[in-house]
Amino acid sequence: MTPEIEETTVSSRGGVTVPSSVRDRLDIEEGDKLRWQLDDTGELQIEVVHQRDGVFDDAEPIDMGETNAVDVKTEFGEE
Repeated sequence: MTPEIEETTVSSRGGVTVPSSVRDRLDIEEGDKLRWQLDDTGELQIEVVHQRDGVFDDAEPIDMGETNAVDVKTEFGEE
């Protein structure tokens, strides 16, 4: 894989814009987080932490039947 090189400028408030080519390739969307890790040698690693709203919106509900917390507690005891 050929490395891609992009440059951005740090703003006066410390903000950095992630280049669109990087956002597209890593599927970074609004609300996602970037986790920054700096090791003792000064090498920086950045991990994308996807924070998607509505991740389970398309999931179908599953009927688990009726449950009663008191009955469960009686049957299985306290944790």
